Amino acid sequence: MPVETADIVIGEAREVAQLRALLCPTAEGMGYEIVRIQFMGGEGRRTLQVMAERPDGTMDIGGCAELSNALSAVLDVEDPIEAAYDLEVSSPGIDRPLTRPKDFERYQGFEAKLETAAPVDGRRRFRGTLEGVAGGEVLLRAALEPGAAPQVLGFAFGLLSDAKLVLTDELIQQDFKKEPQDTD
Repeated sequence: MPVETADIVIGEAREVAQLRALLCPTAEGMGYEIVRIQFMGGEGRRTLQVMAERPDGTMDIGGCAELSNALSAVLDVEDPIEAAYDLEVSSPGIDRPLTRPKDFERYQGFEAKLETAAPVDGRRRFRGTLEGVAGGEVLLRAALEPGAAPQVLGFAFGLLSDAKLVLTDELIQQDFKKEPQDTD
């Protein structure tokens, strides 16, 4: 079965892709989307970090706890991880990783940092304004040299190894708008 571009997640190892396939149905059935799964830590006990959100981009502590309990049950039954680990479920945060094509569309107009798996014109790191996705490429408006005019660069989605939003005043304002406001 061919992999759809929408199913590709930046920088995801085979072991993690298998966990995604196992955990996504439970998360989606509960109304959550998994943004990223990764193992953290080295020798000894590792942490399995699952970043998730609701389709509108929000997540709260109660949602993290609810999803953690459900995913823990799936992991206990299926037992896909041989070594000892701790499960951590969290929101992606305000300066979130961008892992799926829809993330680049949702945050079009915001500043981001992209890293490529292989050098592009001698560089692996780029910073600029997201311009969305077109033709299977992530579009980024960036200046290639200090003082140069910004231009729109296209990066094949599969070429990216990491991408995240840059914490800016505009991003903070956007995040503030989507959080429920306490009126007490």
